[in-house]
Amino acid sequence: MPLINFATKEINCKIVYYGPGLSGKTANIKWIYDHIRPENKGELITLATETERTLFFDFVPIEVATVKGFKVRFHLYTTPGQIIYKISRKLILKGVDGIVFVADSQEERHDANLDTLDDMLNNMKELGIKFEDTPLVFQYNKRDLPNILPVEVLRKDLNKWNYPDFEAIAIRGVGVIETFKEITKLVVQKLKK
Repeated sequence: MPLINFATKEINCKIVYYGPGLSGKTANIKWIYDHIRPENKGELITLATETERTLFFDFVPIEVATVKGFKVRFHLYTTPGQIIYKISRKLILKGVDGIVFVADSQEERHDANLDTLDDMLNNMKELGIKFEDTPLVFQYNKRDLPNILPVEVLRKDLNKWNYPDFEAIAIRGVGVIETFKEITKLVVQKLKK
């Protein structure tokens, strides 16, 4: 649910990049951050753990649009992918307005994609977030690596609801902005309703 600040005439929306460990969530956020005009972004905040290289979350306020005279500001978060951070992932999902599910296209990571998707769906249910009402975009990342699954397989197994989806190579920026534009468009459309 977006937070509305009537004093500043801002609507703050939370977008969460969710996916298994090392799927490219952080690469997406960093690419977006590095390619947005400085006047449209806040500070990139990174909280790293002592034992894992995965970031706890990234936070990037970005002003993109206006809705009924209010500026829309997007706050982008990543979830930690490792299993031991299950509680953190659930906490980060709280209050979400849109989700990008970043899947690792490599065949050997497919079970991790499926487990993480189940984890996301369970967390949403426990938090009372209606899956069918939540803007969602799937991204099939690491399309440049060997031993990747066909997109048709990823769609069939992960995106059985036919949400918008994109192929990506996040470390090179391929598909990153397209994914971001789609999720922000879906969130703004829901706001306007």
